[in-house]
Amino acid sequence: MRSALLLNASYEPLMVISWQKAVTLFFMGKVEVIEEYDQDIRSVSIVIKAPAVVRLLRYVKRRTVRPALSRVNVFARDNFECQYCGAKLQSKIATIDHVIPKSRGGTTCWTNVVTCCMKCNRKKGGKTPKEANMPLRKKPKEPHWLPVLTFRMNGNVPKLWQNFINLK
Repeated sequence: MRSALLLNASYEPLMVISWQKAVTLFFMGKVEVIEEYDQDIRSVSIVIKAPAVVRLLRYVKRRTVRPALSRVNVFARDNFECQYCGAKLQSKIATIDHVIPKSRGGTTCWTNVVTCCMKCNRKKGGKTPKEANMPLRKKPKEPHWLPVLTFRMNGNVPKLWQNFINLK
């Protein structure tokens, strides 16, 4: 069985939980099921669809969490795609590129690092994207969601979740 996405009452993604936890929360009256998988969950007396997305009925206030700048989070923010050629990458072969090279005063921050394939990283070298004639597919920025969520799903976020997670 699959995991379920837990949303706050405001439809903001909170975390990934097990399908068992989602069913427990549902029967306790704490969540409503927004999306379901096609799989059935059977007990002696009932049959229900496996929950894919559940929403808390009461809003949970939480402190603002800024996503940590890490390789994994950069890959997830960029949807595991090279930001120069668009190639889909696995985390073990993806690299991080500094848009403005460190040798030219570029810093390691959300707005200056992107996911890059090895071929494009070698081609760009110590140049800026303009100098290398390699425009970025999208401007890098700090995400307002927790990108590691997509990494925990191995880059394969279920289609039923995509309307609730800001991937772009």
